[in-house]
Amino acid sequence: MKELLEYREKLITRFGEAAQEFRVACEAVNNPFEKIEDGWTLHQTVSHVRDTEKVVYGERIYRTLNGDNPEFKDFDADKWMEAHYDPQEPLERIFDEFTSHVSELCKTLSDLPQEAWSRESRHETQGSGLTLQLWVERSLAHIEEHLQAVKKT
Repeated sequence: MKELLEYREKLITRFGEAAQEFRVACEAVNNPFEKIEDGWTLHQTVSHVRDTEKVVYGERIYRTLNGDNPEFKDFDADKWMEAHYDPQEPLERIFDEFTSHVSELCKTLSDLPQEAWSRESRHETQGSGLTLQLWVERSLAHIEEHLQAVKKT
C-alpha cells in the first residue's frame, strides 16, 4: 500500500510539472503558427492540449470522482478543433487556462481519500472498469506526448 500511495503522490507531482514544462517548451518556440506535428501549428497544439485536458480528461476525472460509474463518449479531436479552434485566441490566455486547470486538478487529487482513486467509469468503446487513476495517467500521458513533439521543434 505504501508503494501505491507514493506512486499516486508522484503522479500528481509529475502531472503539475508536465503542464509547466509544456508551457515553457511552447513559449520557447519563436513562431506559434509554425507547423510542429501532424500538420498542426504550435498554437493549434496548445489549444488542443488545453481543450482536451478540460473537456475530455478533466471531465472524465471529475465525473468519475463525483458520479456513479459514469459513461463517456468517444472524443474526436479533429472535429472538436474544426468546431472550436480560434486562431485569434491569445496564446497567453490558453496557457493560463491550461495551467490553472491542471493546478486545480492537482489540488483536488491531493486531497482525495485513497479509495477515491479506484472509483470506476465506463467508455463507449474502451469498456468498463476504468478507474479515476487511469484517467489521471492518460491525461498526463497526453500532455507528455505533446510536450515531446514540441521539444523536437
